[in-house]
Amino acid sequence: MIIENKILDELTAKAKENPRLRCNLDMRNSADDQSQRMLNALEPGTVMPIHRHKGTSETCICIRGHFEEYFYDEQGNLTDTIDMVPGGVVLNIEKGQWHSLKCLESGTVLFEAKDGPYHPLEEDEVWNG
Repeated sequence: MIIENKILDELTAKAKENPRLRCNLDMRNSADDQSQRMLNALEPGTVMPIHRHKGTSETCICIRGHFEEYFYDEQGNLTDTIDMVPGGVVLNIEKGQWHSLKCLESGTVLFEAKDGPYHPLEEDEVWNG
């Protein structure tokens, strides 16, 4: 798959129409793949709860737009903010790290990768504060 602006534009249009203000493109070959690779289009106002992944780290790259990634300690206190823009940092979020993000620009698209097949977040992986 060659990821061109046309794909990013289509994904962004779908995110704008989605009540959650986001839409992802699954880049796996099948549900049996042992890694997760996706593009995630985000619009300002999308809600990303504080969460963690107990079984995998997560790698994020900002393809276009602008977002901030937030890190939290075990008590839910904000410990770090990373500014994510195209050509900026590649972020590897350690397994078990509480995190969230805020979309700051319409048309934001990020690439995400995680280990293992997809599993929905478990109850203890979403912050209940």
